[in-house]
Amino acid sequence: MNISDKNLKNEERASFALRSLYAGYGYSQFKMSKFEEYDLYVRNKDFLISDGVITFTDTNGRLLALKPDVTLSIIKNCKEETGVVQKMYYNENVYRVSGSTKSFREIMQVGLECIGDIDAYCISEVLTLAAKSLITISDEWVLDISHIGILLDVIDALGLSDEEKRALIKCVGEKNLHEAALICGEREGAPLLLSLISTYGNASDVTKKLYALGVREEYIRELEDICNALDVCGLSDNLRIDFSVVDDIKYYNGIVFKGYVHGIPQSILSGGRYDNLMRRMGKRAGAIGFAVYLDALEALSEKSERYDVDTLIIYDENETALNINRAATRIRDTGASVIAQRKIPEKLRYKRLLKLSCGEVTVLEENA
Repeated sequence: MNISDKNLKNEERASFALRSLYAGYGYSQFKMSKFEEYDLYVRNKDFLISDGVITFTDTNGRLLALKPDVTLSIIKNCKEETGVVQKMYYNENVYRVSGSTKSFREIMQVGLECIGDIDAYCISEVLTLAAKSLITISDEWVLDISHIGILLDVIDALGLSDEEKRALIKCVGEKNLHEAALICGEREGAPLLLSLISTYGNASDVTKKLYALGVREEYIRELEDICNALDVCGLSDNLRIDFSVVDDIKYYNGIVFKGYVHGIPQSILSGGRYDNLMRRMGKRAGAIGFAVYLDALEALSEKSERYDVDTLIIYDENETALNINRAATRIRDTGASVIAQRKIPEKLRYKRLLKLSCGEVTVLEENA
């Protein structure tokens, strides 16, 4: 199947393209069941995008759930092997509350996971694939990256309570300088934290600022290495460092990132290093990965698909099947989509309306 076929939806085209991209880097496909034991999601509910989980009782009495996430299942089933990195991608349907409809939906999700002895190359490769994933969807994209280590170093030095830390991290994610300043008060590290919240820009400018602020150089160099690797691939122009990119610190550590494309207000790609989640699930290996939320692409489909079909042919009840087929085939051979009906279907959006009578075709309507 041609992934550029105009009759495919945006999310379907993206799915084919992304699978091909990841396979080209040697990632193998991970396949899983539609459901897992509900307890897996209860123990890690903060990691899930949505709180809603569809549950049912199995024939043996176990409480199962239609999977709302793939990463947790991959971690549960992965076998650790010293010195080896498992590179997997997935193209699975998950069941969760959709951001667009606010109701339960079966959602197509594509992503990848890199699990094992994670090194600098693994991290840069995953970020490169995240950037290339965005490119498959839109020419206008941005990948925002952050480093949880830098943020936690600064927050931990403030001496806040756990409740204050949670509130402050929420402020960082919202770039809420006013509320963050109130939480920090007159503490010595407050100016540094407020500087991080307002920090945003290309890698070169931001890393210079980080050196000047005196944050841990090990983390700055890690950011520089990643940005340099993406620069070699010609991807650095759309890369931004943004410390408002935060995820639950119980699960994530190190590099975290989110991807955006023009026309969609929320991120369509999200990921990061999640060694902490691995430890919570009894695994010793490191891990980094991301997911692309293809349901968000419906917004692009709604804007780009002005017509449901290129040509609508209306024929009367006396028209022969042979004539209808000949007329429709001639048009389809030009690459246009065609539907033939006895009358105009309600709400059908068409570019051109034709009338077929006694084998003769007449143009009744043509839209730009």
